[in-house]
Amino acid sequence: MEDQGDKLSRKMKENPFMPIGIVGFLAALGIGAYKYKHRGNMSRSLFLVQLRVAAQGVVVGSLCLGIIFSLGKRILHSATDKKEA
Repeated sequence: MEDQGDKLSRKMKENPFMPIGIVGFLAALGIGAYKYKHRGNMSRSLFLVQLRVAAQGVVVGSLCLGIIFSLGKRILHSATDKKEA
């Protein structure tokens, strides 16, 4: 039975863009926390909605890059199998 650390490291090896998404999400939150003090006349709720959209955009973009990467690798792998046959 694998513990949480082993499971997380296995998932990171299977999908290398997952940690990139997590780091991007944390970076977006860190930047948002810093900019929260300098938001000017913007309401708090509007700022938080924009911050949430930015953080989700980073994660979804990272997942899309991971899917494109894995599809490209699969297509190239199948193309080399056809050439060998």
